[in-house]
Amino acid sequence: MRSYPNTRLRRTRAHAWSRAMVRETVLTPADLIWPLFVTDGQGVEDPVGSLPGVSRWSVDGIAARAKEAVELGIPCIALFPNTQAHLRSEKGDEALNPDNLMCRAIRAVRDACGSDIGILTDVALDPYTTHGQDGLVGDAGYVANDDTVAVLVDQALNQAEAGADIIAPSDMMDGRVKAIRMALEMGGHPNVQIMSYAAKYASAFYGPFRDAVGSGGRLVGDKKTYQMDSANASEALAEVALDIAEGADSVMVKPGLAYLDIIWRVKERFEVPVFAYQVSGEYALIEAGAAAGAGDRDALLMEKLIAFKRAGCSGVLTYHAPVAARLLHG
Repeated sequence: MRSYPNTRLRRTRAHAWSRAMVRETVLTPADLIWPLFVTDGQGVEDPVGSLPGVSRWSVDGIAARAKEAVELGIPCIALFPNTQAHLRSEKGDEALNPDNLMCRAIRAVRDACGSDIGILTDVALDPYTTHGQDGLVGDAGYVANDDTVAVLVDQALNQAEAGADIIAPSDMMDGRVKAIRMALEMGGHPNVQIMSYAAKYASAFYGPFRDAVGSGGRLVGDKKTYQMDSANASEALAEVALDIAEGADSVMVKPGLAYLDIIWRVKERFEVPVFAYQVSGEYALIEAGAAAGAGDRDALLMEKLIAFKRAGCSGVLTYHAPVAARLLHG
């Protein structure tokens, strides 16, 4: 058994080179996915008030951000549209438009960057509906599962046809991964990946995101009938198991920091890549805390990102991706 003074655990902490040499967890720009918000227009940068430092970008700006990501070594961007009010409908029909904001942004990124970057696209109806729910709402106000899945399949195919590399269904409908996987296979897109939002919780940390995509003020009711209860852990493992069986190539836990135990359990149980989404509320709290003098912004964000990796993440979706990548480049 180790004992003092034969063992002094501080020995390897005495110098920076030694700390680096024995570091157990390493974060690189390749571990980051950068979420980006798309808006209408040309040459538009529209700051999101509740997300300091984050903007909605017109399609040309998204292409420029994608080039920036390539230069920084960030391997993938995630796209989320802020659909104009007049294009939203009760059934989210704009999600199926092959020339919608999402599809135009996908094509612009592909034209600008070729295959140098991955494009992850969100599949859910909340950016397209007038009621802000992720699916089709029935007469009783309940989001209809199977009818919604049928629309999500068409939405996923629409994005794949535009050039998406990773389809990321965030809706939490039962059975949607299998339906999308089968449609991609039959539709000639066998190499398009599915990153399932397998354990997505009904969280209080999503507010700024909903502002960014324009669904927050529209939301009628809540999403607790399909997003998970924050008190449940075993249920998350059941969700992940189902999505893997249905064809998910990787899975996501959302939000991130408040659910590190879920990330760890998923990583220990399943042999698939696990990702975390450091969501908008988590990002905003770092920025607000730093602005209030509670800590150094860069140190806070890097410590949180390394926590995701330590818990078992293959990667992290974070609005801090370009900041973190620059810090990692030194």
